[in-house]
Amino acid sequence: QALEEAQKAIQQLFGKIKDIKDKAEKSEQMVKEITRDIKQLDHAKRHLTTSITTLNHLHMLAGGVDSLEAMTRRRQYGEVANLLQGVVNVLEHFNKYMGIPQIRQLSERVKAAQNELGQQILADFEEAFPSQGTKRPGGPSNVLRDACLVANVLDPRIKQEIIKKFIKQHLSEYLVLFQENQDVAWLDKIDRRYAWIKRQLVDYEEKYGRMFPQEWCMTERIAVEFCHVTRTELAKIMRTRAKEIEVKLLLFAIQRTTNFEGLLAKRFSGCTLADGTVKKPEVPLPSTNPFLEDETGTETDEIVIEKSDTDKPKKPKVPDNPFHGIVSKCFEPHLYVYIESQDKNLGELIDRFVADFKAQGPPKPNVDEGGAVLPSCADLFVYYKKCMVQCSQLSTGEPMIALTTIFQKYLREYAWKILSGNLPKTTSSSGGLTITSLLKEKEGSEVAKFTLEELCLICSILSTAEYCLATTQQLEEKLKEKVDASLVERINLTGEMDTFSIVISNSIQLLVQDLDAACDPALTAMSKMQWQNVEHVGDQSPYVTSVILHIKQNVPIIRDNLASTRKYFTQFCIKFANSFIPKFINHLFKCKPISMVGAEQLLLDTHSLKMVLLDLPSIGSQVVRKAPASYTKIVVKGMTRAEMILKVVMAPHEPPVVFVDNYIKLLADCSTDTFQKILDMKGLKRSEQSSMLDLFRQRLPAPPSGAENAGSLSLSTPTPEQESSRIRKLEKLIKKRL
Repeated sequence: QALEEAQKAIQQLFGKIKDIKDKAEKSEQMVKEITRDIKQLDHAKRHLTTSITTLNHLHMLAGGVDSLEAMTRRRQYGEVANLLQGVVNVLEHFNKYMGIPQIRQLSERVKAAQNELGQQILADFEEAFPSQGTKRPGGPSNVLRDACLVANVLDPRIKQEIIKKFIKQHLSEYLVLFQENQDVAWLDKIDRRYAWIKRQLVDYEEKYGRMFPQEWCMTERIAVEFCHVTRTELAKIMRTRAKEIEVKLLLFAIQRTTNFEGLLAKRFSGCTLADGTVKKPEVPLPSTNPFLEDETGTETDEIVIEKSDTDKPKKPKVPDNPFHGIVSKCFEPHLYVYIESQDKNLGELIDRFVADFKAQGPPKPNVDEGGAVLPSCADLFVYYKKCMVQCSQLSTGEPMIALTTIFQKYLREYAWKILSGNLPKTTSSSGGLTITSLLKEKEGSEVAKFTLEELCLICSILSTAEYCLATTQQLEEKLKEKVDASLVERINLTGEMDTFSIVISNSIQLLVQDLDAACDPALTAMSKMQWQNVEHVGDQSPYVTSVILHIKQNVPIIRDNLASTRKYFTQFCIKFANSFIPKFINHLFKCKPISMVGAEQLLLDTHSLKMVLLDLPSIGSQVVRKAPASYTKIVVKGMTRAEMILKVVMAPHEPPVVFVDNYIKLLADCSTDTFQKILDMKGLKRSEQSSMLDLFRQRLPAPPSGAENAGSLSLSTPTPEQESSRIRKLEKLIKKRL
């Protein structure tokens, strides 16, 4: 029963849904019938509106064309300007109706009216400003002002033609006044050209300033055209009279021209240059006058190029002058005159430096202030800076590369003629001192070859070379900043920097050789002494006193004169240690035979020398500075080897195995030559030496037999202990004496 009820309910529901669907379809049909008429009305209204608008446009177009033709005949340009724009705009609406003959006819009438207007306006301008004859000011200017407004609406070529004719007529007088055969056309009267255009621009502003629309930038166009004409004319006359161009005249002309270009930049925006009259690469050139600012700047400026800020503010100014080079570009082919002049001037400057050095001699030694940099190098770089800034204003192209080549030439000349050429010459004689005189020598010894003045001169040349090295690097950077980006790779002063490095190296080598040579007689005396006859250990030997005396004489002078270049003083110390210590060890080997006491005396002397060498960088100085670690390491390594040689010599040679192992342990030297020298120092007979050498050769490949080595080393322990106690006594003795 429940199932039957449910089925009935479902059937009723389906029936209701079907009724609703039928009613909905009827309603939709009814709405369509109601709105059919409304839709037709809507279409009709839209078509009617379009028709009315088109008819209105057609009426306006027809009336406009008639009015345009009438106004054109009456030259009512003021009304024509607005009307023409309106007619052109309306005509655009009829582009899709051009198939209709009447519309096409109207369009052709508009084009004909535009052409007629263009020709008429050009004729009016020709009448007002005839190509031949004088200008007629006043009268037609109001008509022409309106004509310019019409020209804005017409084909752009009409506007260009008007501008071109007006400017040509305006500059016709200039071409006559400054013809190539006229006296005023030459470079010495270049000011008159710029004075003429200034007057013309003022005259134009007064008479015709309001005639042309402001957006035409007529004043700027006149100035730009004047620049192009001037550049062409100047290039022509300079080609013809190239032999008459002198550097002063050329620089004068360029200065006046760049002044004028700077004036243009202040007055105009450069918007007309986008017409393709000036190439973009010229834009990055500096803008202001290159000489007035810089000549005054260089005279009072800092000497060192890296300290000069006069160049730096010019960088942001670069985009400010789009006119730079618009005239002055014509001077570039003749800049070889300037480059040749600088070559000659620099040659004379170097000769003057050489003559001054000969006349005045080396700089006076002034220990308080350190090594004086030769004043001539500062003069050279001041002149370089002036040339570089000046040339960069003239051109940043090939002439800058040519100038760089000149710079390189005279940097090398300065290095060889002024620096290397004035380094004192070393003499080959050894001083001719006898051993006895050396052993007896007192304070104020004559062993040193270079005088105080010569030492100061070497230090001065070294300091100058260092200054030149640093400044040349700065010069290279500045040149790369100034030159065109495409030419940067061609600027390279590395060779010149290397030349100054060689001068520095040679100067240090001279100082080392001088001190080294001064110590030679003392070392010779050491090797000639009878060390086997020394009976007791005393104070340090006379040869040590002699070496210390020379060190105390030379090093403080060198240190004070190189106070401004500490790294090169450190180099001097390192080179001296590397030269003196091996030489000392070689002379040590020549001391033979040596007794035990003699070896102790030598060990004491070696220790004294070691302490003096460690103290060498600050010897004789009131301010005690710690020696550089790199230097200390060399001295400790070298002098410790000398001490070890003497310790081996002091060790007993019996038993031989212990002696050989002790040698290998202390010296770690596998050379049989060194071992032979040690045996000679001990004064052993040839037969003993032969057996010792055989044993030495056997003991060398010892690493595999570790047990044997260990045993032999244990046997040798008593002797080194005895040695060390003796060394301690010697060190205490030295400390007490010091």
